[in-house]
Amino acid sequence: MPLHIRTRSECRWDLVSLGEIMLRLDPGDRRIATARSFEAFEGGGEYNVARGLKRCFGLETAVVTALADNPIGRLVQDLIYQGGIDQSLIRWVEYDGVGRGVRNGLNFTERGFGVRAALGCYDRGHTAICQLKPGEIDWDGIFGRRGARWFHTGGIFCALSETTSQVAREAMESARRHGVVVSYDLNYRASLWQSFGGREQAQTVNQALAPYIDVLFGNEEDFSAALGYDVPGLDADHATFTTEGFRRMITALTRDFPFSVAATTLRKAKTATCNDWGALCWADGRFYEARQRENLEIYDRVGGGDSFASGLIYGLLEGKDPQWAVECGAAHGALAMTTPGDTSMVTLKEVLQVMAGGSARIAR
Repeated sequence: MPLHIRTRSECRWDLVSLGEIMLRLDPGDRRIATARSFEAFEGGGEYNVARGLKRCFGLETAVVTALADNPIGRLVQDLIYQGGIDQSLIRWVEYDGVGRGVRNGLNFTERGFGVRAALGCYDRGHTAICQLKPGEIDWDGIFGRRGARWFHTGGIFCALSETTSQVAREAMESARRHGVVVSYDLNYRASLWQSFGGREQAQTVNQALAPYIDVLFGNEEDFSAALGYDVPGLDADHATFTTEGFRRMITALTRDFPFSVAATTLRKAKTATCNDWGALCWADGRFYEARQRENLEIYDRVGGGDSFASGLIYGLLEGKDPQWAVECGAAHGALAMTTPGDTSMVTLKEVLQVMAGGSARIAR
């Protein structure tokens, strides 16, 4: 069924996201275990989408999250200010002085190079957001009285604790009542689910949420691990979807769930710094494929999928056709991986240039 998107004039925000925002500590060209200095960024799967839509595409976005009220939380807040996202929906939780009861999440990430893959190390137990419970957020006030056109959350948030998936469902039910489009990124992370029942629990949670999803994002591992579907048509090294594999997967999914749009990136990692990159989208009963980019040079791959999602959502919010939207997402994701950190540092002009086939020749 086609998406029905509320008009901008009746809504405070174009998009509201729900998820954890961590402090990312990046050792640059060094490794985490031997670094002596780190650069600080903010990031989180659901937040990255909202930030990309604001910083690159100029839409009005907000994030629902919770932070411990200490200097680390305020550093994260200072980084969020740079992204321009509305912070009025952030919950600040009193800090106990040592982090026994509540703390802020840390994400140590090294980029990888050549044959050495990128590596992430979480330090995010007992965080403020993982303790969020149903009934603590006024979703009807956000989606109804104040108004939003789109709501985005995902499997990372739902894996943080036994209550976060309940919060996500509460939010999605409210969004549906108020005519807000709901998107969800499956984003399966084995390290997060292992304390809450592993793959079996991930599938139980995601299958229960699937009926509330209008726009679904995921890669081949997500569809298998998070939804329990056998993935047909993997390529020879079982690394990524083939085009035919995605088509067969979506045909199976749409028999069971009422999605309007489903999308995936097509990534084949030849090395940590050289990937083939593309994207596919299913909408209006048809498939749309973005231009494949072979041997794409990668500076920092983290957040590429989130930037793909924000570019595709931008296209749909602006009333563009699905082909334009998937091309926009693929271009934005490719550009986001040319800079450090989780989040996009590019402009709409640059995205449009890449979509049009522009070169990397110096601009003066």
